Amino acid sequence: MANLSGTLSILLAMFTPAILVSACGSLILTTSQRLSRSLDRQREVAQRLRQNQQQATTSTPDPAEHGHLTQQLLFAIRRARLLQKAMTSLHLTLSIFIGSILAIGVFELTNISRAWIIAALSVAGALILLYASVLLIQESGLARSDVAEETAYLTQFTKADQDRLAK
Repeated sequence: MANLSGTLSILLAMFTPAILVSACGSLILTTSQRLSRSLDRQREVAQRLRQNQQQATTSTPDPAEHGHLTQQLLFAIRRARLLQKAMTSLHLTLSIFIGSILAIGVFELTNISRAWIIAALSVAGALILLYASVLLIQESGLARSDVAEETAYLTQFTKADQDRLAK
């Protein structure tokens, strides 16, 4: 019975970091998808900007469109950089939490009491996870600004079309 109790205490001690590992995995997956969409957007805007510049050789380019596309490209680049930093932080956090699970298991199996190492790993993981969250919040703010800028740019055409139809 004592052996079962000891095994259960090891498993319970390892369970909390395992939940954090799962949470990090979910954040990594979501952030990876956001980064992929951001890079796709960056490529799309860069292609449209190249087309706009090539069009400048044959006709008069629209300076408003060029400015809009340049702004969109800058948003996409800044977002991708923030997401890359967040991904790195999340992977580091995941590694630290996995390390804490291993440390708990090793310390319990070897009957070594090094609780400060487990606490230090947990605090380090939590701090890096907080940093990654701040980066994701910043990226969300950029995404909001990006959408607002694009909406304002596209709305001007809708308004012009409505005015033209009204005449």
